[in-house]
Amino acid sequence: MKFALIGGGVVGSCYAKGLVEGGLILCGVWDVEPSEPLQAFTAANGVKIHGAAGAWLADADYVLSAVFGSASFDVARQALPFMKEGAVYVDMTTATPEAMARASELAGDSGLHFVDVAITGAVNMRGVKTPLLCAGERADMVANLFSGIGAPVKIVNGPPGNAARLKLLRSIFSKGLEALTIECLATAEVSGLRAQLHEVLLDIDQAPLQALMETLVTTHVEHAARRRDEVMEARQLMRANGIEPLVLAAVQALFERSADALKRGGAPGGHPDAALEWLVRSASARGEARVA
Repeated sequence: MKFALIGGGVVGSCYAKGLVEGGLILCGVWDVEPSEPLQAFTAANGVKIHGAAGAWLADADYVLSAVFGSASFDVARQALPFMKEGAVYVDMTTATPEAMARASELAGDSGLHFVDVAITGAVNMRGVKTPLLCAGERADMVANLFSGIGAPVKIVNGPPGNAARLKLLRSIFSKGLEALTIECLATAEVSGLRAQLHEVLLDIDQAPLQALMETLVTTHVEHAARRRDEVMEARQLMRANGIEPLVLAAVQALFERSADALKRGGAPGGHPDAALEWLVRSASARGEARVA
């Protein structure tokens, strides 16, 4: 089995080395500014580095793209015409779901397969052990390829772009949690209460994540106004400790929106599905509350 690599940075080099060690043959690399480690790796394996797409790509059963997300579609557009029929284009970039879908259409028009692979961790820390999400018609084949070198892989239902969407949804949660954690711990540190805060949060740590999220969504609707008031008090606490609440201001705006929607009536029942349907409608409404 042969594969080609487009983009020999940290991600591309990591997985190329893993696949070669796993028994696959690297038949070429496209990188306009190859690093010294990449040059050493390719030289050791008798692989040529190319400055552009070309007929050499026709040797590959899989073509792995690990370029910048902003260049992803243009790179795919240049590479796809040179690939052999039935080959698989594996996009491991941070391109948008829309860009993935467009590239997938181009691949299909050329008799090729396109798989969207989202990396949900730091490759420079975990290497090929970094968790991956795969979406596309040949997602199972690509998943087997990566799981064979020790990568934890999950197949995502639906077309290419869905893995990228799930990664972004994960980012909404993880990056939002990160930002709130910074505001919370910074305020706790200044207040001299960081150790005690961890103890107070133990009950949250013990709840299964899915159950916690569904409980928060379900109870939010009924208690939005009261919780908004708590957020206002928390913002006052932060300011009293010399920390400007950036994330918490947005949190207050969200609770304000829900509280205003409740005033207009039509609150859902106490089920996560009903609560989410109501919250989606509220989030889509115009005239969202502004918080100074």
